[in-house]
Amino acid sequence: MSTVESPSVTGPSVNASYALAVLSATAEAGTGGADFRAIPADRLEYGEMRALWDEVLAAGDAGPHTGLLVGDRMRPDGLHILGHLILTCASLADAARAAERYHPLVSQAGTVTLHRPGGAGRICYRPTVGPPAMHHQQVEAVVSSMVRAARWIAGDDWTPLAVSFAHPRAGAAEPYARVFGCPVTFDAPENAITVAGEDLDRRRPLYDPELNGLHRAYADRLLHQLSATAPTVTERVRQWLEHAALADAGPEGPARHLNLSVRTLRRALHAEGTSWRALLDSARHGRARRLLETTALPLDRIAPLIGLSGATALVRAFTRWEGMPPGAYRSRHRGRG
Repeated sequence: MSTVESPSVTGPSVNASYALAVLSATAEAGTGGADFRAIPADRLEYGEMRALWDEVLAAGDAGPHTGLLVGDRMRPDGLHILGHLILTCASLADAARAAERYHPLVSQAGTVTLHRPGGAGRICYRPTVGPPAMHHQQVEAVVSSMVRAARWIAGDDWTPLAVSFAHPRAGAAEPYARVFGCPVTFDAPENAITVAGEDLDRRRPLYDPELNGLHRAYADRLLHQLSATAPTVTERVRQWLEHAALADAGPEGPARHLNLSVRTLRRALHAEGTSWRALLDSARHGRARRLLETTALPLDRIAPLIGLSGATALVRAFTRWEGMPPGAYRSRHRGRG
């Protein structure tokens, strides 16, 4: 396996400790055959984590249950501060809420949510990257690691009421029953662990709120740093558009670049107060200005370069953007020069 260089965080990322834990678990299980590599000290871009899984699953001794077994062998340090925080939580419900808040510290490629419509609760995992970008076995590793983490609190003999996966089953059913100890369904509406209400609320007899508070404070600090340094989806799409051929640019391009589905990309942009259409329009505006300022290209040559049908469409769009037609803008700019 080749060396991974330390990346900048420009898309969904995964904590390097989780990548190391995946490699360690495959070595313990005798599956996957992956070699240890020079993992960066901080985070990996999600595409690199996916490449690591590609290599693990392509090895000759990997099988359909590799992801399941990897998650079941997860240790607290594999989840970085979240693992140690879970160890000090007062109850499973407290741990599930911690996972809900702090999961981005482990991975930004999915979300964890706790739902309690009645007595029982559902701890759900939803990938935020498009289905082609995440192996089903990666999902199984996450869900089985969540059950393993629950057992750090509730004991090794604890079992959930049920587990479900949104993808079809691969391989025999027995390993799932052995790892989870409960009914497991596939092709379900969601990836979820169903937990009895009394199990969620049962408080641990030995609970140190001060130690838990220290872990939470550190996790909050890391979460703030992550949100401050990681560009928004809007910023990443703008960066992609800076170098894109606008003549045929569609949302599929940046979605593929960011390892997102088009639907997830659109939802993320909407949540950030913008849209693909607005960002594309802004990119066309900026590209048109630069071409008018730096070239002598006629309008009918500029229009297709920014994805417009012709000079008339360019005049109409540019007048909307600048309050003047492109010819007047070019003359004014040259006059200033």
